[in-house]
Amino acid sequence: MSGAGALASRLVAALAERRRAARAVEEQVADPDDFLLSMEQVPAPRSPLPDGSERRSGAERTQAPYGREGVVPGRPADPVDAVPWTLRVAAECTWRLLLLAAALYLVFRVVDMLRLVAFAVLAALLISALLEPTVSWLRRHGVPRSLAAAATFLSGLAGIGLVGWFVVWQVSTNLNSVTGKVQAGVNQLREWLVTGPLHLTQQQINDFAKQITNAIGTNSDQITSAGFTGVTIAVEVLTGVLLAAFTTFFLLYDGARIWSWLLRGLPRHSRYALAGAGPKAWATLTAYVRGTVCVAFIDALCIGIGIQLLGVPLAMPLAVIVFLGAFVPLVGALVTGTIAVLIALVTQGPFIALMVLVVLVAVQNIEGHLLQPLILGRAVRVHPLGVVLGVATGSIIGGIGGAIVAVPLIAVTNTVVSHLRQRNAAGQQVFEALEAARGAAER
Repeated sequence: MSGAGALASRLVAALAERRRAARAVEEQVADPDDFLLSMEQVPAPRSPLPDGSERRSGAERTQAPYGREGVVPGRPADPVDAVPWTLRVAAECTWRLLLLAAALYLVFRVVDMLRLVAFAVLAALLISALLEPTVSWLRRHGVPRSLAAAATFLSGLAGIGLVGWFVVWQVSTNLNSVTGKVQAGVNQLREWLVTGPLHLTQQQINDFAKQITNAIGTNSDQITSAGFTGVTIAVEVLTGVLLAAFTTFFLLYDGARIWSWLLRGLPRHSRYALAGAGPKAWATLTAYVRGTVCVAFIDALCIGIGIQLLGVPLAMPLAVIVFLGAFVPLVGALVTGTIAVLIALVTQGPFIALMVLVVLVAVQNIEGHLLQPLILGRAVRVHPLGVVLGVATGSIIGGIGGAIVAVPLIAVTNTVVSHLRQRNAAGQQVFEALEAARGAAER
């Protein structure tokens, strides 16, 4: 009985202790809201989620960023957290693209201000890419570098001079006959205006010619200023030619050292990547220039033979013009070939002009479907739409010079970007292999 009495007394004491504790809590918490607040401050046990993370309480979910754990009532602690993730990414990309566009605009402005120097350097790069394989061949056969560069440069200069002399000689030789045929064509046009469907009178034609003469006399000052502008352009062209020739020689003679000097001006962590991209870009440029010269020669040869067989005068000078125009891919030969169509129209009549146009279209189709894929397909891996858009953009920005350098610039940029992407992928693979080896060693 004594043991049962002791157990009963202990139960009574425990119940009394719990009753006193409850009464103390009721005295400390007079307001039920304060009691709920105090209960919320007590951390609740967290059960693990399937992914291993802990489940957060209701209060923590209320303070969490809105939208990351579903629709949660209440506002986020930071207003930035209320912005959707996709909108944040779009904003980040937008301001970076705007900054890049501003930088490109500044670069184009600087190039436009120094367009004479820029075009001279670009022309020197294209000519050097054409002549550099000859310099390398001479050096492999034991010719000193300076002598190989000088011999190649002088040979190229002599070739360009001979082509220019040939064009001038052909034009001066056939100028009188062409002028007579042009005058005869003008007389035929005058007769067609009188007897044709327009039924103009001779007086109206004479009045129109008099108006043109008066306009020339009235704008004599503008024509004189245009003459001075032409003199200025001639001086600029001569300066650009001399600068391009000077730059070409030094690129042939000391191109490797110039490239090393340019690399030293870059940040240290960027030198190794661009040091490998430089030779690949130069190989692409060399292949492009040599392929373009081959395609231009075939275009000029076919068109020259065609217009010669059709009896159009100045066939050889027109072929040279087509050769120069073919350096603008896809459209250059066709645009410069329209000069041959106009000369054929004035000197030989509409039918011969139509046949010359047929020859131009046929040669252009052969170039686009056969010559370009076979000769330039490996060097310039650019879609034809990219070529057309690049030529159009280059002509808008830099005129004829911009149209010529647009495609090689796109090709070189594509090569550099591909090299850097492959280098980064290889570096990532090496890093992953090292991390895997380190993990295996730690285990």
